[in-house]
Amino acid sequence: MDLPLVYEDIVRILPHRYPFLLVDRVTELEPGKRIVGYKNVTANEPFFQGHFPGKPIMPGVLIIEGMAQTGGVLAGCSAAGGGSAQGFEQVFFMALDKVKFRRPVVPGDQLRFEVEALRAGSRVWKLAGKAFVGESLAAEAEMTASVG
Repeated sequence: MDLPLVYEDIVRILPHRYPFLLVDRVTELEPGKRIVGYKNVTANEPFFQGHFPGKPIMPGVLIIEGMAQTGGVLAGCSAAGGGSAQGFEQVFFMALDKVKFRRPVVPGDQLRFEVEALRAGSRVWKLAGKAFVGESLAAEAEMTASVG
């Protein structure tokens, strides 16, 4: 699969759709090893209406979800031998560990998700992810997922 992966490529891999698709672009991908994806955070995101009025902050669980979706793209493309993951079975997250939030994410930020496979199996994957705004670490987590 050619890089960068854009919306049309990502929706062939992930089942998520607006407003819950939280990966806009993938610029780096090493099947079975690592991936770098991006989410442009805009003021018109639906969650900003209630989180929080007058001081919009992206919910931490959605930052982790974007990181998890980026890991899902990695697993999907890896299972497809580095090619298109069309028809790939879903990825279900089983556990989150070592979750830490380091800074708020606000409208106008661009999140960069860097996800590395700690263990890439046929059925169970262990991933380490970090979310950055520029060079500033916003969040990090270890994720365990079931593929299939």
